[in-house]
Order: sequence, then structure tokens, then C-alpha cells
Amino acid sequence: MKGLPLFVCSQLLFILLTSAALDTITRDKPIRDGDTIVSAGGVYELGFFSPGNSKNRYVGIWYKKILPTTVVWVANRNIPLNDTSGMLTLKPNGTLVLVNGSNASIWSSNSSRSLKNPKARLLDSGNLVVSGRNDRNAEINLVWQSFDCPGNTLLPGMKLGRNLVTGMNWYRSSWKSADDPAPGEYVDFLDSHGYPQLFVVKNSSIVYSVGPWNGVAFSGSPNSKPNMYYTFEFIINQQEIYYKYEIKNASLPTRVVIDADGVIEHLTWIERSQSWFLYLTAQFGNCDRFALCGPYASCNINNSPPCDCLRGFEPRYPNQWYATDWSSGCVRRTSLACDQDDFLKLTGIKMPDSRQSWYNQSMNLEECKKMCLAECNCTAYSNLDVRNGGSGCLLWFGELIDIRELSHNEQDLFVRVAASELARKRRRKRSTLIAVISAVVATFILSVLAWFSIQRRKRRTGSEVLNEDVELPLFDLVAVTSATKNFSSANVIGEGGFGPVYKGILPNGQEIAVKRLSKYSGQGVQELKNEIVLISKLQHRNLVKLLGCCLEGEERMLIYEFMPNTSLDYFIFDPSRNASLPWKNRFEIAIGISRGLLYLHQDSRLRIIHRDLKTSNILLDSGMNAKISDFGLAKILGGDQVEGKTKRVIGTYGYMSPEYAVDGKYSVKSDVFSIGVIILEIVSGRRNRRFHHLEHHHNLLGHAWLLWNEGKALELMDECLEESFSASQVLRCIQVGLLCVQKLPEDRPTMASVVFWLGNEDMVLPQPKQPGFFVERNSMESTESADEGCLSNNVSLTVLEPR
Repeated sequence: MKGLPLFVCSQLLFILLTSAALDTITRDKPIRDGDTIVSAGGVYELGFFSPGNSKNRYVGIWYKKILPTTVVWVANRNIPLNDTSGMLTLKPNGTLVLVNGSNASIWSSNSSRSLKNPKARLLDSGNLVVSGRNDRNAEINLVWQSFDCPGNTLLPGMKLGRNLVTGMNWYRSSWKSADDPAPGEYVDFLDSHGYPQLFVVKNSSIVYSVGPWNGVAFSGSPNSKPNMYYTFEFIINQQEIYYKYEIKNASLPTRVVIDADGVIEHLTWIERSQSWFLYLTAQFGNCDRFALCGPYASCNINNSPPCDCLRGFEPRYPNQWYATDWSSGCVRRTSLACDQDDFLKLTGIKMPDSRQSWYNQSMNLEECKKMCLAECNCTAYSNLDVRNGGSGCLLWFGELIDIRELSHNEQDLFVRVAASELARKRRRKRSTLIAVISAVVATFILSVLAWFSIQRRKRRTGSEVLNEDVELPLFDLVAVTSATKNFSSANVIGEGGFGPVYKGILPNGQEIAVKRLSKYSGQGVQELKNEIVLISKLQHRNLVKLLGCCLEGEERMLIYEFMPNTSLDYFIFDPSRNASLPWKNRFEIAIGISRGLLYLHQDSRLRIIHRDLKTSNILLDSGMNAKISDFGLAKILGGDQVEGKTKRVIGTYGYMSPEYAVDGKYSVKSDVFSIGVIILEIVSGRRNRRFHHLEHHHNLLGHAWLLWNEGKALELMDECLEESFSASQVLRCIQVGLLCVQKLPEDRPTMASVVFWLGNEDMVLPQPKQPGFFVERNSMESTESADEGCLSNNVSLTVLEPR
């Protein structure tokens, strides 16, 4: 400050000292109602507030820059102030005390030890810490912190668990309501009996368990594996047991809340829409109800009924079981014989309740098996940690409860059963193999003589389409015929490879879409069965809903909910209608398709590859919400399978990934390529394969790539969007689209990343590489191949069929 007037220096010094104190409470600087302190980076604010419609006053911490006010911590949850006379003070010993107008103590921080020169500072993490006045390591040498007293919110860096030395217990409890932050009915805490696990309880009764930790994630969590946005950690040592998460981009506001209904929600703030985005929900179905199916039974949300006994077990009380009361569970079909027993391997499941368990971190799986076999009351064993091929030992004692099928869980469970049960299983397999071989031989001998009879029988009945695993309403042919006015041509609303689609109205007034298999269709019974089996097990707001089917005589029809706004291609590719779909709708459609595909790839428990994702298979409801349809070509990847291969390549030109079109390899990254094409088509209003340009002969992907490299990406945008578009959103969609259509599958993002990128404008995205099929066509090809088609590739033969 050399050379500055003394007055200016003193003013600058005053400003610096004042700004440094904006985040701090001291003995001589309390907080009165109406005053606030703000963390140094301006992230969080502390002061007095009234929640919802309540007039009561509370001391809390909330996000400084987010409206409406989002509170993440409350001091006096149980004892509100009924006026604005409150004051938060810091006592000489370092205890924070909230007093009312009569100077009576309402709440205090109960510091563990005294300080001579205390201060309370609000950090950019959202943590309010009390430490010494000159202590630079406030978060380490503190005597009290708000993170030790969670409310209904878990912020990055907060712990859920227990300090085994001090007895500190970190848990969350829901608010009673949006107007009352007092502890509600639900508590989220860590139970340290056996192998620790997190529970949500309602009035002391367990309602939900996330399952034991397997080294990577909780076995019952929908998605808590480390990714590019979050890291998750579960610590067990002699001092403490806790779970916490961190965010890699500290500028992205995020929180995990247990709401008034006990539902755990992971939320991130979207600056563009000024709203909280639901990134993840822990509970999403009946199978999340704790021990719904009772002992020795598993729950599958895609089955009806959802409960089923484990192999080797049968319902304890059959009458109750078939009356949908599964609480008594199942019992062993064959009694155990201790050291003569064997183990049944179960994969892709949530591990059982581990309160009655024992664990050892150094044993291997074989040692674990021997120990369980030696203990007659040991009912199951597993690796404790699935990383690096598995390590550690986890033993269960007593009945196994709260098991559910989760295909993405990589932890195997070995359940103790009588040796005769496994022998029975082997005999059954051998008998089945003999029966299959005999049937094949018999079929071969009789096939020539019975061919015509079999064909007539197939045309006469459709019952072979359904099997015992599918429960779907059957529509009467007369009712469907009447609803579609005898399949009038005036009721045709579309046509695909399967056949025509008719609009129908049932007697109760419900509108339906009837997809009727044409006898000239290139698709048939197998595609019909595939669609029924898959879509009947799927439930998501961005997937079209299958209401039932009609299988009478030669008729094979699928009955869907009616989509009044037909398909996406009906709007974006038609110059007379494209302006009726403004940018806001197009952007929401892109996000909706992405969420639906994320569900198919990750959250549906089946890992489904659609294989024919295109704009004509994206239907729009009355609110212009996108719904993915047409699952006739879809494939299921089971277990640890990440890709499949076929000699018969079927799909639509312009949307197929290079590895699928050329080599018949399909994976989730094949669908990612398809959605990348769709996103670029949504932005441009142009078809990929019909696109042509005066200066080159690239398709739409190549054109988008050229514009991106030239810094002219916005030129790709449909001209009709100029009055409604958001430049940042359009550029983000183009960049995400180009990332999805990169040539190599390993370069393309997962759908989880696509959904997250589209919803978070603040995220810095990687730069895309060259797209697939980046080869100039000659001018003749670019016009002759304008029509889209269905590609069928049988080894070396490529045939173009209309779709």
C-alpha cells in the first residue's frame, strides 16, 4: 500500500477485515433475526427462516444463490421460536446458544471442550464449525460442527454411521412436513450389528435396507458405484464406521434428502432450468419394502407375483402364500445334515439382511466356505469385497431375509442346502437334456410328414406366443375389430415392419393403438413374442405402455396406449409441422428419450438393447412427452454380458452403429450411437441419410462434425427454431450427439453420462472424435439411398427391405 493516502489504506483495511468476518460468528458478533452470515465463496448462508407456510422461526443453513430457499440444516428443529426476537450467540467457552426474547436458551451446540478465543465459521462445504480464533485448520481442530448433527439432508463430506471411540452417532431424520422441520417418522441410520448396513426405519420398524457394502457399492443400491461425478466411501475400522459421498465438481450443488415419506432422493441443481434434478431415487418399487417376501425368498419387481422361494425351498404356509401374504416366507424342502450339506450359488441379487452375520477381511472364498460348512447354523457365505476377483469372508447365521433380484450386483451368494437338492437339480438337468435330445430326433423324423399340419396349427392359434412367465391381458378379437371399425383404412395411423397400426376406441372410451401383424411382414411370431416378453416387464414414463394382446386364429396383435401426437418424425421432418415443435419441447424430448434408454440399459434389471432406435419409434403423448416404442428387435444381455453378436443384422439405415452394421456386434453403445443420431436430427430437423449439401456429400453426422470443427455448430440448427432456441442448450445437444456417434464404441459415453450432461450446463464435456461412417458418398448414392430401410445381413448377403 506504499504511496496510498493513510485514509485510503485504513478504508481498504476496514473492508478486508469486514469481508473476512462475513462468514463468522464471534463472542461480540452474534446473529440476530434478520442478520445472516455467508460462507467465503458465497455458497451457503446461515440465519433465521420460516419453512413453507409456517410463521415459526428457526436457525438454519441454506444455499445462498438458489431460489426458492433450500434449507440443508436446522438447529432448533424441535423448539421453534414464535417471533423474531431470537439471537444466536457464541459463549466464551465456544458453545453456540440460541436464545429467545426473554434470554432463555432454546438450543445449544453442546461443545465437547472449552476454548479461550472461539469462533463459529460457515464453510463452503455447508458445515458450521466452532474452533479457536486463530486456528487455520478449523475443520480438523474443531470442538463442534453441524455435520455431526444432520437433519434430513446429507451433503458431500457428511457421514452416516458411528464413532466407536466417542459414541457419536451420525443419522438423518425426515421433516414432519414442508412446514415443520421437526423430526418426522423416518430415520436413516447405520446398524452396526453383524456386518454394518444402512436402514430406513419408521417408528422403529425397518422399511428399507440398502444392503451390505461389497467394496464398490451397497448391494441393494440402484446405482452407487463411483463414476465421473461422484465417489462413494464406506469405512470400517476400530475408530469409526461410516458412509459418505463426495462430488468431483465442487461447483455443482448436490444433496441427498430423506423426504417426509421416507424416500431417499439424490438431487442436483440445474442452473438452466433453475430447478432440482432428481439424479437418483433409492426406493422405486414393492421389492424395496424390507423383507417383503419373508425368509428364503427373493423379490423380482418385474414378476407378478413378485415373490418366489429360493431353489430348494417351498412356501411355509401355501394358503397364505397364494393369497399374496408372503411375510412367512419359505422353508427348506429337505432338512440339512450339517457337514454333508452343499451350497447353491445365487448371482445378480441383493445380499440378505446382515444383522445376524460375521465377517473377516483377510480370508479367501474357499476358507470362507470351509468355515461355513463347519458351523452347522451357518446358512450362507459370500466374499466381503468383490474388487480384484473377490476377497474377505461374510457368513450369515439364521434365516436369510430381504433378498431381491438385482442383475447389476456382482456379488455371489452361496446358500446352504441339502446335498440331495443339488443332486436333484443335476438329475433334472440330465433328464431335461435326454428329453430335449429325444424331442429333437423325433421332431426331425416327423418334420417332413407333419410340415403342412404344423403350419396350419400355427395359423390357427397364437397361444404359443405367450408363456408362463408373461402375464398380459388378452383382448377379444371381436372387441378389437369393433374398436378399430373393422380395421378401417381410415383408422390407420402408421405402419412399420410389423404391419399397420390402427387407432381404436374401446366401449369405455379408452383410446388404444392396435399393432397388427401383417401376413406379408418380414417380422413374425418371434418378434411379436420378443416385444410382449420385454415390454410387459418394463415400467417407465418414457416407454410406451403395452395394455395387452389379441391372439385368436391367425390374428396376432399388440394393444398399446394411444399416443395422440404420433411419432417424433411426424413433426421434425415435415416443413409444415416442424415449427409446432419449439426448442423447449425438442430439448425435453431428447432428455426423455435418454432417460428411457438409461432405464433399459441400467435400471430395468434386464439390460435391454433396443437395436432399432429411430425417430419413428419415438412416440409423443398429449403433453409432447417422448415414449420409446417397438421392442420387436430388442435383445437382453444377461449376467456379466456386455455385448452380443448376430449373423442376421436387422435395423434401420442411418441409425445403426458401425460395429453392428459391419460385424453384427451389438451392445449398449450401439443404442448410444442411435440416440446420438436422433439428437442431431432433433436439432437440425434433417434426416441423417437423406441429408445432402452442395459443398460435400457427407451425411448429417459428417456435416455436423465439419461444422463443429469450424466453430459453426449453430448453423446445424433447424431454421424454424430461431425464435425459441437456447444457444447453450443447442450447442450442448450437438456436442452430446457427436460424442454419442463416435466411431469406436469405447469412446462413446454411457446413457448415465448422456442424461447427466444434458441436464447440467455447468459440466465441461470432452471433445468429440470423428463420427462413424465419416466417408463421403458419391452424389448418386446420396440421392438413391434417400429412403430408409431395414437391413438384413445373413453372413455375406445384404438385403434392403422397406420398413
